Amino acid sequence: MKNLYRKLIGDKTFYLMVLGVVVPIVVQNGITNFVGLLDNIMVGRIGTEQMSGIAIVNQLLMVFNLAIFGAISGAGIFGAQYFGCKNHEGVRQTFRFKIYICALLVIAGILILTLKGESLILLYLHGEGNGEALDATLQYGLRYLAVMLAGLPPFVIEEIYASTLRECGETKVPMAAGIVAVFVNLILNYLLIFGNFGCPKLGVAGAAVATVISRFVQMAIVIVWTHRHTERMPFAEGVYRKLGIPAALTAKIITKGMPLMCNEILWSAGIAILNQCYSTRGLEAVAAQNISTTITNLFNVVFVALGSSISIIVGQLLGAGKLKEAEDTNTKLIAFSVGSCLALGSLLALLAPLFPAFYNTYDEVRTLATQLLRVSACFMPFHAFMHASYFTLRTGGKTIITFLFDSVFLWVVSVPAAYVLSRYTAINILLLVISISLLDIIKCVIGFVLVKKGVWINNIVE
Repeated sequence: MKNLYRKLIGDKTFYLMVLGVVVPIVVQNGITNFVGLLDNIMVGRIGTEQMSGIAIVNQLLMVFNLAIFGAISGAGIFGAQYFGCKNHEGVRQTFRFKIYICALLVIAGILILTLKGESLILLYLHGEGNGEALDATLQYGLRYLAVMLAGLPPFVIEEIYASTLRECGETKVPMAAGIVAVFVNLILNYLLIFGNFGCPKLGVAGAAVATVISRFVQMAIVIVWTHRHTERMPFAEGVYRKLGIPAALTAKIITKGMPLMCNEILWSAGIAILNQCYSTRGLEAVAAQNISTTITNLFNVVFVALGSSISIIVGQLLGAGKLKEAEDTNTKLIAFSVGSCLALGSLLALLAPLFPAFYNTYDEVRTLATQLLRVSACFMPFHAFMHASYFTLRTGGKTIITFLFDSVFLWVVSVPAAYVLSRYTAINILLLVISISLLDIIKCVIGFVLVKKGVWINNIVE
């Protein structure tokens, strides 16, 4: 028992080091999600159709956002390890790779969402006897999407810079930029959604305009700081003087990173399809899912940040050749993540009825949202373990295994199960969500075996 305690629990120095990385990410993500919650409530105060239209578009945008995340993460594996062995030219080259791959994704994303946006939104609109509500939801979604497309380029540029800063150990600047951006977003939401202080009352379009402006602000902050502090971020010195990337490095990043990008695209698309299956239970299910997801994301910031800390802390240890220390640190980080989410899940279950009361929606939607929140609370420790396992495998460059563990499992197990249950049974949305969530326990077992075997313990930049 004593040996198990030492294996899972670190000392004071360990947790101070971890908190130094995690807290800025938690603060940034926490404020972002909290303001996202307020944003969601503001739109929810207008009506259920407006809230549902925005929720569906954000579901589609999530596929694009995670594609960007996957593309950046593929190069980021190398960036963290290059920084760990003080190879600043290597960091510089990975930064350039991010620019090229993300530029292609932005072009593709804008084209798809422009040409097929309406068809994609219609996939989520189901229900009998409420045709007017469904049509209104579609129109609100299209209005929101048209403006949000302008925010894709600044979002991507900011992510390229912020991810590289984090790989180099600088988490406070992205945090500060995120804090400023979310407050800009919140203030503009208040002004533009409701038309306060003489501003135009734009409704859902106002929410989109606020988001786009805040993204430009966030992008400007990280770019200006990075290029004014090249002594702390050496990769930024002359990063645009040369635009080429060594062919050998490009091949390595593509080999390791392409499965990661494909994983994120397929995973986000799979989640979108899961939500589409849930939407077959009616517009009330869409609205309740939106409320539940928005609030759950606020509580999920801890295990999301700890996953990012694994890629930073463990990645740097692997790059420095400290393989045994990397393994020990990783075990303690996973234990910390699961333990934290046991506490947070209990808190969410207790507070679940309070949040839906802020929305101007039907009682049925509020009740369903409360039930879905409690389901999310129960499964939060499992999601924490899966998330930590994913980042562990990814940090060691095992991107093929990551691909199989994450998106292949989703598409082979969860998506078919959701499709069959939603189309060929009459079970309600609550039982449908519980049934799909239970399948994640299988994924936890697989993750435990892979992490325990140590297949991820690799230095990929030697």
